[in-house]
Order: sequence, then structure tokens, then C-alpha cells
Amino acid sequence: MLNITLKGGDVKQVEHGTTIDALCREISMGLYRNACAARLNGAVVDLRTALTADAQLEILTFADPDGARAYRHTASHILAQAVRRLFPEVKLAIGPAVDNGFYYDFDRDVAFTPDDLAKIENEMRAIMKEALPIEAFELPPDEARARMADEPYKLELMEEHADKGETIKFYRQGDFTDLCAGPHLPDTGCVKAVKLTSCTGAYWRGNEKNKMLQRIYGTAFPKKSELEAYLLQVEEAKKRDHNKLGRELELFTTSEIIGQGLPIMLPKGARIIQLLQRFVEDEEQRRGWQLTKTPLMAKSDLYKVSGHWDHYRDGMFVMGDPDSEDEVFALRPMTCPFQYQAYLNRARSYRDLPLRYNETSTLFRNEASGEMHGLIRVRQFTISEGHLMCLPEQLEDEFKNCLDLCIYMLKTLGLYEDVTYRFSQWDPDNREKYIGTAEQWDEAQGVMKTILDDLGIDYKIGIGEAAFYGPKLDIQIKNVHGKEDTLITIQIDQMLAEKFGMEYTDRDGSKKNPYIIHRTSIGCYERTLALLIEKYAGAFPMWLAPEQVRVMPITDRQGDYAKAVADKLAAAGLRVETDFRNEKIGYKIREAQMQKVPYVLVIGDKEIENNAVAVRARGGVDLGAMAVEDFLARALKEVEDKVIG
Repeated sequence: MLNITLKGGDVKQVEHGTTIDALCREISMGLYRNACAARLNGAVVDLRTALTADAQLEILTFADPDGARAYRHTASHILAQAVRRLFPEVKLAIGPAVDNGFYYDFDRDVAFTPDDLAKIENEMRAIMKEALPIEAFELPPDEARARMADEPYKLELMEEHADKGETIKFYRQGDFTDLCAGPHLPDTGCVKAVKLTSCTGAYWRGNEKNKMLQRIYGTAFPKKSELEAYLLQVEEAKKRDHNKLGRELELFTTSEIIGQGLPIMLPKGARIIQLLQRFVEDEEQRRGWQLTKTPLMAKSDLYKVSGHWDHYRDGMFVMGDPDSEDEVFALRPMTCPFQYQAYLNRARSYRDLPLRYNETSTLFRNEASGEMHGLIRVRQFTISEGHLMCLPEQLEDEFKNCLDLCIYMLKTLGLYEDVTYRFSQWDPDNREKYIGTAEQWDEAQGVMKTILDDLGIDYKIGIGEAAFYGPKLDIQIKNVHGKEDTLITIQIDQMLAEKFGMEYTDRDGSKKNPYIIHRTSIGCYERTLALLIEKYAGAFPMWLAPEQVRVMPITDRQGDYAKAVADKLAAAGLRVETDFRNEKIGYKIREAQMQKVPYVLVIGDKEIENNAVAVRARGGVDLGAMAVEDFLARALKEVEDKVIG
């Protein structure tokens, strides 16, 4: 008999060879009906996996992210089977589960139409009704190649494993077989509600040099009601999508003749970026950071010392032929090696540390075409970057101070409740990605773990997500579509100081290398703006609104008074526009509301008589008549307090 320890500590004794689904049925029929996969000794596996040794076991339902992935991965195979039934000539690529859904990439000469998607969705439902058993099996490389002889994309994927002599895993459901590592649900009938949402182009393996495939997106849920609720949520997300709303509100635009991933900030968007930048730089100065301004490019020699040339060159814009004897330059993908030169400007003592350098840095990264999205991921961006050199005994306090700065920024912007934390570590099985020894990585990660645990940070571990020179605390956030990105990062680095010869003279006269903390405070300004657009649906807090007040007279005879009010507000520091057009006042008010202006001041004869203004707050709230001085005091306090709600 085997001892199987369940989540919560209960131990079940089962016979050798008992499958997980059989044990699940014994525990509870309700759990059995809702089970999607299992976590066996930390690995996510099929429910049909046989138990062959004492183990830790957790049954995963759709409520668990790994359970939902297994559910939706099964839906992606049902999609591929439906497409193959309807369009036998199609070549299959990949079909993973993703956040909130799944997709599958197909190679087909003719583009899928909306009518095609409707037919495919109906065929998927037919396959679900058939409740086809889903069976896993493995083949040696030669047999696997023969099995997939007509599928070039599958053959390419198999070669990565065939060279290692590994067997190749497949899943079969009825007459359809796919190359896949799993896990999957027991049969196609376990999927209850599906919806195909879109079809787009996608380069094979995300490389623009490869063929463009057709990617069909969809989602799946255990209940139709859950699917319908999600689709309503998606419609709301579309209204908040920064790529749509930001253009409608004339915050930014793009131009094909300039290039992908190179947004143009229009006056309103540029104003918000400017406000954020001033706020960040002033707060950083208040906390002891010293501003630097470094070049946008450097010779390849600098990047060779830092390691970026060997570990990051594919993501850089290189100017010149790296194989020639001429000087080769590259636009900077990050600021750290430049600020290190500021540290090296003169000899340093332990008394100089900690030394904090900050910079509003314009950076350049050669992102793949398929990865770019609006302002979230671009090729040129501006970041609130900083590097801190300190003594070993100062590291913990300085790290905490960096995190405190980030949390202050997030709370001020109203984003704090939306973020999660990831402790990004190296992957010891992929050593070529990193510099340094295993001992150095263990030490740096141990220091960071101690700091995070002392702070009580609730984090997830991301193996392989570290920078090539050190571990990171990544502050993660999702956009309105559920796609997660890193907003802010804080890194511990004990390696680059030595590579650059950065030293300080310690108390005993010896030369030592400082610890370095790499950090941002609100991260990339463009990405932050995108998230703020979506968070507030374009209705920015008063202190960030590019236009804070719009003054409008009812008729021409109130024009002089309206101008005087606008001038008074502007002189006090508010961002004010006037609307003297010969249009009906209701039309002008509605237009201001559509443009998300926080306050509209309407002026008629009565307001002139009382030296007042009629105040309308954003959202159509009528605050009534108010003395000009009273409104000004109210508005300035809202700006000063950085009110977010």
C-alpha cells in the first residue's frame, strides 16, 4: 500500500498502480466531477496517472490556474480537431492554453473568415458531445517522425527532443492525434462551454523571419453562465483598452512610416508623461537620489564588459558591422553600465556609500513584431531607472527603501491593489544564460529571500526569470485583457561591480566591490500610461489630467468674464481650456464629458452677477453654483492631495 498525502495533510492509503482519478472518486464524487488535473510531488499531471510510490498529491479544479490551463489546453486540441475535420489541408503548429483562454496556430493558404469561425465552433461542440476519450501515449523518435511526416511544424518541434534520444509524447482523441506534453482532461465531453473570439496573424515561433500563420483564439469555462460573464467582461475591457481609448482621446498615435513599436505622444499624452516624470524625479531627490544624464549609445566595448553583448545582443539595435575592425556602437537597452562610469569618475570610500544614482532613461530594445502591443511593449521607451551602490551591511535597508519608494508610487497612482510579486531566480539547468558561479547565485538569492521574507512579501517564484547578472523582485500587473507584464523591478547584483572594477576603500584600508541594487520606481512611463488609461478608462485623477478644467460661456456676452475666470485658474497653476464656440451649451458640456475633463465651469448672466461659476464634475454631476475662489481652493487641494477616487 502507498501513503498519499493530500493537500491539508490527510493521508490516504491506496494500492500500487491506483490512478489519481480513482482516488479522487473515492475522496468525493463532487471533487471527481470538478477535477481537471493534479499536482503530484509538485508536477502537474493527468488524472489518469498511476500512483507508484508514496507522494504528495493535490487535486486541481478549474479554480486553480494549472487546472484551468489543463481544461483550456484540452479545448485547444478540440479546436485543432474541428479545424482538421472541416479543412483537412491545414497544417498544425502549436496550441497552448494562455491566461483566460487558448489559441491554436494553423498554416492555411486561405484566410479564415468569421463564417469559418462559426462553423469551427459548431464542430467543436459536436466533438464535445461525442465525449471522445483522450489517451496519452509515447513513441520513439523514428516512429514519432513517421507519425507526423505530413506536419512540418510538428517535425521541427520533435527535433528538439529527438536529438536527446527522448521518447515523444502524443495525445489521441478519436481520429485526431497531436504532439503534446499534456496534461489533458479525461475526455472531450469534460469541456462544457467554448467560444472562439478572434483570428489574427502570428509568425511561427514569434519570429518575423518565419512564415505568418493564422492564430485562432478562444476561451472555455465549465459553465455557460461563467462563459457569458467572461464575455461581458471582455466587452468592458475593449472599452478600456488603452490602444483604442488612448487614440480616441488623442493621447498617442503611431505611424507606419516611422515604424512599429515607436509611438508618438500627442500633446495630452506628452503632458501626462511630463507630470509623471516631474513627480518621480522630485520624490527620488527627496529620498536622496542623485540625477545623472548619460548617452543613448555606446561602443560595443562597454556592453562586452557588462555581459550584455554576449547575453542580450539579439535584443539590441547595433550600428555597424560587429565583424569589422571599425568601431561598433549600439543603442542602450539599459542604463546600468553607463551609471557605473559615473561611479568610476573618482575613487570611492566606504563613507561615500550608499551612493544612489537615478535617471530618466530613454532605452531601445529590439522587440519581435509579434510581441509589441500599443504602449505596453515598444521598441523605444522611457524608464525611471536607478542604480544604488552600497556596503553589504547596508543592502537590506536600501532594498527595503527601494521597495518603499515603489509602493508609494503605486499607491499614489492607484495601482497598488492591482499588483502581485514575483521572486525571479536563475535556472541552474540553463547556465549559459547567466554569469557568475552557483555559489554567487545562491548567496544573492539567499539575501533577497531573507529580505522578502522579513518584509512579509507574498511572492511567487519565477525560475529562469532572473536577469543574467542577478535575482529580481518583479512587481507584476495585468492589463484589461488579463495579460501580465512586469511594471517595476528591483534587482540585487554582486557581479557587475567586479567586472567593471568598481571598488571602495573599506575601514581597514582594503579594496572591496560594492553591492549594487538596480531598480525602477514606476517602471516604463509608456507602459504606466497604458495601465493608467485602462485603470481609469481615460478619466485620469485630477492631478494627472492633461486638461483639468474647461470654461464655457452660454453666450458671447459672458465671454470676457469667462476668459477672466480661465486666466485666474491658469495663473494658480491649473490646466485650463476655454470653449467659446457658438454651439448649444448642452452639446459643449457633453463633448467635455466625452473627453473626460474633470471639471466644466458654465457661465451665464447669473454667475457674472454673483462672481461665481456653475460647476459640473466629470460624470455629469452638477455641483451647482460656487464662488470662483471656493472652486479654485477645491481644485488645488484635489491636485495637491493627488486624489485618485
